[in-house]
Amino acid sequence: METSSMVIRSYSTSFGLASRLLKSRTRLQIEAIYALVRLADEIVDGVAAEADLPPDAVGRMLDELEAETHRALKTGYSVNLVVHAFALTARTTGITEELTTPFFRSMRADLLRTEHTAESFNDYVYGSAEVIGLMCLQCFLHGTEVSGDRAKRLQEGAQRLGAAFQKVNFLRDLADDFDTLGRSYFPGVSVGSFSEADKHRLLDDIDADLLISGASIAELPPAARPAVALAQELFSELARRLRATPAVELRGTRVRVPNPVKLRIAAATLYTHRLRRPVPGITKAGRQP
Repeated sequence: METSSMVIRSYSTSFGLASRLLKSRTRLQIEAIYALVRLADEIVDGVAAEADLPPDAVGRMLDELEAETHRALKTGYSVNLVVHAFALTARTTGITEELTTPFFRSMRADLLRTEHTAESFNDYVYGSAEVIGLMCLQCFLHGTEVSGDRAKRLQEGAQRLGAAFQKVNFLRDLADDFDTLGRSYFPGVSVGSFSEADKHRLLDDIDADLLISGASIAELPPAARPAVALAQELFSELARRLRATPAVELRGTRVRVPNPVKLRIAAATLYTHRLRRPVPGITKAGRQP
């Protein structure tokens, strides 16, 4: 588990910051999921870029990681520390190949496809992001009985939040994905002629995802709400900054949320979801309902 913790601290300040608001057991589980996802991503992009391996060699490494992951799901053990931590988490929380198989399928698509249709884009986002949201939800709900409409709302919220994260990253990495990796994720969008209309259309779709995911946060177990709300707010802030950045600049600039702003958002989120306590019978405006 310590190896997985090191991965999230090294690669993501946003997810690392949000995960700190979770209880220790759940935080370690989320870190284990993130570490496996990052390991697969490094095989697909990092190995190919740094070692100059041919696509078939990279593909074999990804196949081996998937096979090792699925063996560990069955046995509960792997010599790969990241896979071992993920398997322990998965077996504890009920994560199965139903979620890991689509994930590896999306990772494999990066080796085979440079442009997407609407259908392949939706399948890619599901496997690369929505299933990660569902894995995290399994951890948040572990030990809690949830069924019926509430379960459906939480599942949709988890998927939509994962989709929003992925689409935001696609948008802010627009030029780098195309220039460095030769990929164009958004169907029908040309990086060379990326326009304000394109930008706002994509961000409207992201905002729709965030609206649904945000509405589901109140139905999460209380211990999970601050962390998920913080992740939601950090990416909402990033989406706002992307909307304020001219489309022509997005072709050469990677928009970020500065660390002081992240800390301010974290403090506000923590106050709202953990420290502030509503007074019974009093509305937010301070008046009797």
